Amino acid sequence: MVETKIATSISQAAAAVELTILMPCLNEAETLATCIQKAMGFLARSGVAGEVLIADNGSTDGSQAIARGLGARVIDVPEKGYGAALITGIAGAKGRYVIMGDSDDSYDFSALDPFIAKLRDGYDLVMGNRFKGGIAPGAMPPLHRYLGNPVLSTIGRVFFGGPIRDFHCGLRGFSRAAIVVLDLRAPGMEFASEMVVKATMRGLRITEVPTTLSPDGRSRPPHLRSWRDGWRHLRFLLIFCPRWLFFYPGALLFALGALAMAALLPGPVSVGAVTLDVHSLLYASGAVVMGFQAMQFWVFARLYGAVTGLLPEAERLNRALSHFGLEAALLLAGGIFLLGLGLGVWSLAQWGARDFGALQGAGVMRMAIASVTAMLIGLQLAFGAFFLALLGMMRPARR
Repeated sequence: MVETKIATSISQAAAAVELTILMPCLNEAETLATCIQKAMGFLARSGVAGEVLIADNGSTDGSQAIARGLGARVIDVPEKGYGAALITGIAGAKGRYVIMGDSDDSYDFSALDPFIAKLRDGYDLVMGNRFKGGIAPGAMPPLHRYLGNPVLSTIGRVFFGGPIRDFHCGLRGFSRAAIVVLDLRAPGMEFASEMVVKATMRGLRITEVPTTLSPDGRSRPPHLRSWRDGWRHLRFLLIFCPRWLFFYPGALLFALGALAMAALLPGPVSVGAVTLDVHSLLYASGAVVMGFQAMQFWVFARLYGAVTGLLPEAERLNRALSHFGLEAALLLAGGIFLLGLGLGVWSLAQWGARDFGALQGAGVMRMAIASVTAMLIGLQLAFGAFFLALLGMMRPARR
């Protein structure tokens, strides 16, 4: 009975916490105290019922003792990585809302009013925008300010839509319940992109508020590695948008290759002083095959992502595939393969008519290229249809 009352009182105390100010930490003894004091000062000044939570990633410089000495709660995170620390911190946060930020004194934890206001207005994710709020001299390397952040943020908006113009701002607030549902997994710096991408794809309410960025207060180099972490962000964006990774490039290759094949199958084509012949036809055939394969990978990746829960369901693709099952795909694949086989038999007959000797001209070669192209497309379609059937068997039944 006593244990039940204690558990109830703990639960009620946790429910009374409106805001958790979360900071990932790895050897931040130089700046951690300043960040915690600013965060505590904001809670005291604003009257927000909150806590300061430090997700420590294995510090060896006494950061944990500093945090506890200033009244912050500390969670030890054994798995290394920026994302791993924040995922564990979000899971252990007591607040209804969480505002996260780096513990290097580059963000001002005493000025969180715009974040809490937007969260109380019902927004699920409130991103800071450093380009609107102000970047102090020396706070952001030119490579990040003029290339990395603008390019990756633009790619993110093009791929996924949404209003975010500063994808990688480390100061952001969110509804804990809404973010937990996203099942964030990235253990490294790409966690910053994962949160925005998944929130956008799931239709959460997202907005931005201006925030300032000050120079890193530490004397040692930052944990961020520009090219490595930039690539990891780009890789994540591409993986989570197979339409741009596979479908659009594949469709372009397939269309250009098919047009070139249609033009070159009857004979050479002259473009000014340049004559395109059978060698160009061979490359056009390669473009058709590679483009078709890339488009197939889009279908595979999109459906597998939905099956595993990484991506939301592709309703339009599901409806299209529901009208085009395994048997229909196999019939179409068989027809394309037989067409290619027929062209191959015709080419062989033409060679036989010349006693299997040297062939003059490129007419037979044109038919041979068309034959191989059609047989490859037919086999790819057939094997792909069986793989899609396997993915369909993995999908849990809808209730």
